[in-house]
Parts: sequence; structure tokens; C-alpha cells
Amino acid sequence: AAGLLCTAPLDERPCRACRACRLVEHGSHPDLHRLGPAGPGRQVVIGGPEARYRGVKDLIGELLLMPVEGGARVAIIEGADRMNEDAQSALLKTLEEPPAGVTILLCADQEARLLPTVRSRCFRVRLGLVGARDIEAILADHGVADPPTAARLGRLAGGRPGLALAYARAPAAVLIRSELTRVLLDLTDARPSARLAAARAAIPRAIALSAALGGGDAEAAQVRPSRRRAAGAAPSPTATTPTNGASLADPSATSSGGNETADPSTEDDAGPARIPAVERRRGVETLLGLWADVARDLVLVETGGVRSVHDTVLLDELTAVASAVPPGSGAVFLARAARSAELLAGNVSPELVLDALVLAWPSRVAAA
Repeated sequence: AAGLLCTAPLDERPCRACRACRLVEHGSHPDLHRLGPAGPGRQVVIGGPEARYRGVKDLIGELLLMPVEGGARVAIIEGADRMNEDAQSALLKTLEEPPAGVTILLCADQEARLLPTVRSRCFRVRLGLVGARDIEAILADHGVADPPTAARLGRLAGGRPGLALAYARAPAAVLIRSELTRVLLDLTDARPSARLAAARAAIPRAIALSAALGGGDAEAAQVRPSRRRAAGAAPSPTATTPTNGASLADPSATSSGGNETADPSTEDDAGPARIPAVERRRGVETLLGLWADVARDLVLVETGGVRSVHDTVLLDELTAVASAVPPGSGAVFLARAARSAELLAGNVSPELVLDALVLAWPSRVAAA
């Protein structure tokens, strides 16, 4: 988006210094339009004038207007693989014949969730992982971490420089991540009832981790101003389309999410305050992502790939657990975690997904 909107010569775009680049950097460029998952179900919905959340119809209406700066316009749909079928169908015409000068970027982790008719109107830009050393260099260029911290964050980020930058700018997030990782490792030595209670208790901390990393920054922007107090929406990662400017980047739903409800059994750090459904879902998604990282590290330790472990600070704990759980159980759980993430994206109850996953987490042989 910065490259398309930049006003520097073509071979220098994005220059990151011109007015357009600065506006993009701060998320305030009038010709950059963003849309992301909304509501407790965290879906990209069809929207419209009477809908509670901004959706595809609202974005299409914005793209029909003339550009404010007189140049290109860019629309980014984050978590495009979370568009329900109605939203995808509503977008087809615009993808096929986008307004002049418009580029539409559909950001998708799971390309297969997009309708074939949507995928056929897009070209793909596949975003691969970045090496740990390169991430260290990026952190150094931004001046946000000393060399030892940059080295650790380069591994923790798992090939995602944006995540490394977010951790560097929010040191509290690193502490919360370590805390949650130790909770998950301790669960291998816990009985089922204790596991279920500990997993539910970890949701508020996972929400705090997501917030520390900027997971809620774009939420309010997805909700109509008149409903800002009653609703929330969340951003999600990244596909793109061509033909006069539509495109699909591939780094790795059903209906709109109904009314927000709170789980009376869920408590946050301050006490029995109720957590909105959209926040609970984001917390469980964050916890599942971290859990998959922990399971991966266990598999690496078990198979002798210690050098590739993400969190080397916890290497001793990982080694102790890997030697105590049944061989191969980490790999089985990793596949289960991937399936759980798919169910969660399909609007299954986050608590149900979490309960099933925590009971499938390997147990130490001694404890069994």
C-alpha cells in the first residue's frame, strides 16, 4: 500500500519519507481503506447501512468515491479468509471490475477458505518467513532492541518481523508470553479438572498479551461510530487482486457474529468482571497460537532440533517435558491444534475448543 500511494519516483517506492508514506505509516491516509473481521465471531461481514459492523458493502461504497489525494487508492481486507459467503459474493463484481486506480489487497492465511470465484479473480503474492538473523537486523535498524534482546525476539517471532517489532515495543508482552508458556508446560503434570480451570484462567492473560501486541487497535474502527460502545471488531492477518488493481497474498465462516455475550464463569485479573465474547475469542486465538509454538518446540527438542527452538530461555523446561511425555505425542497435538484453530475460525465456541484441546495436551508419563 505504501508503494502504491508513495509520491517518490517509481524506483524509490516506498520511500517512507514523503507525506503519503507518513500518512500510511500512521494509518491516516485518506485513500487507504481497511476492513477486517468484526463481532464476537470475528468474521468479515457483508455490512451495509443498517448493519452493526462495517462490511464489504461499506468498503465498495467508499471505493466508488473519487480519490482525495488525486492518485491511487488501496483497499486492504485483513483476514479475508474470514469473509462469509455473502460477503465474498458481494465483493465479486468489484474484484472483476474495480474502479479506476483501485488496488484491492485480500490478506489470507487460509486461501482454501475463499470461494473459487474469488481466488480466480486474484493473483497471488506469497509471503514467506524471514530468517532470525534478518529479523535481528530489522530490529537493529529500528533501534528498538539491544543485540541480546533482538536475538531472542528474532527467534520468538518465528519468521514474522512485524511480531518481533511488536514484542520489542511492548516488553510486558514478552513477560506475559513466558508466563503463559510455563502455564502450558505445567499442564502436562496436572489432572483434567486442574487443566480445565487453569486454561480458563489463562484467557484474560492471553487477552492482555494480544492487547500488548496491538491486537485491539483496529477494533473500534470496524464498529459504526453510533455503536462504538456496544460492539467490537478485531483485525486479522493478510490475499491481493489484480486486473486494474485487485490482488491475493498467501502467507499461510459463516454469518455475522450475533450479539455480544459474556461468560459468567470467566474472570479477569481485576476480579469477576465479565469479558465480552469478542475479547474471549481473541484471547483463545492468541492462546492457541502460543500453544502451537510450544508444541512445535517440544517436537523439536524430542527430535534433536534444539537449535531451531523458538524460546531458548525455556529450553530446560522444554527438555524436561519432552523427555517425560509419550514419544510422538507433541506432533499429534500439533495437528490437533491446527484443527482447533480452523474450528475457532468457523465460529465454534472458543471455550469448547479450548476445553477439548487442553484435555488432548500430552501428560507426563510419571503423572499418568
